[in-house]
Amino acid sequence: MICLGIESTAHTFGVGVVDEKGRILANVKDTYIPPEGWGIDPTKAKEHHKKLADGLIQKALDEANVEKPDLVAVAIGPGLPPCLLVGLKKAKEIAKKWDIPLVGINHAIAHLEIGKLFAKFNDPVMLYVSGGNTQIIAFESGKYRIFGETEDMGIGNLFDSFGRNIKLEFPAGPKIEKLAKEGKQYIELPYSVKGMDVTFAGIYTKLKELVKSNKLEDVCFSLQETTFAMLVEVTERAMAHTQKNELILTGGVSANKRLQEMCDIMCKERGAKFSAPPLSLAGDNGAMIAWNGILAKDGATKEYDEWDINPRWRVDEVKVSWIRDKSK
Repeated sequence: MICLGIESTAHTFGVGVVDEKGRILANVKDTYIPPEGWGIDPTKAKEHHKKLADGLIQKALDEANVEKPDLVAVAIGPGLPPCLLVGLKKAKEIAKKWDIPLVGINHAIAHLEIGKLFAKFNDPVMLYVSGGNTQIIAFESGKYRIFGETEDMGIGNLFDSFGRNIKLEFPAGPKIEKLAKEGKQYIELPYSVKGMDVTFAGIYTKLKELVKSNKLEDVCFSLQETTFAMLVEVTERAMAHTQKNELILTGGVSANKRLQEMCDIMCKERGAKFSAPPLSLAGDNGAMIAWNGILAKDGATKEYDEWDINPRWRVDEVKVSWIRDKSK
């Protein structure tokens, strides 16, 4: 079986082609980059996706040397409604044209499943860090469940918001990481861990004050050290609670080498395995949707109107039919 997957939850339109053995035959994408000083405009991102969708789908099919897949999978949530609608409309269009089944995929779970495939892990905890998402997720009692998350903004949004404040180009994360490597002085920031959850809004407010009277390199260094320590703390607590010994770090922010280092140190101290997939698989991409489509193929249907977008679709609302629940 060969599945074509479409990702369009936010700024990226991605198309992947994957077979039932987990071989990635194609994985192409294009990302909407907002003008300097602006965040993602969902309407502009939607227009970007509409303009490029057909070309990217054809490019993926050509790279995979596939004329017609057996299945179409599309991310239907969580995400930005205008962007999600572009992907779903296109997925329905091509599924009808080819007369093949369609399956809707949860974006966050797709990140986890492609991470498992890459790392060859069986039952990991996932630290999912991106622009709009910051969550600790693991399979427990028949479902993927969220063991901790941000109570306000995603860590990627924190970095991008601060980046706009100091006139960095989007995405700001790589520039902040580079500046942080030159930082030498730690400046105290609010350490906001509430049980298993984290908050970043107070840190953002403090950053705007600190940058006026401190070296930018030191502020960026302090930003990374504080937020990453918060994330590693709640992730380790989730691993202890679930008694799992594998950790996947994924999402766009997972490319940060300092965050990878801190997660790796924590896992080594616990005797656990750690994996951070390459950015081509960790960031938003179509291959992860295609692979999750293969796994969730039993839920696919030619009744295309059964599928609609679900912008706030949480992972614990998903029926995970492809994993045997060992707790039963």
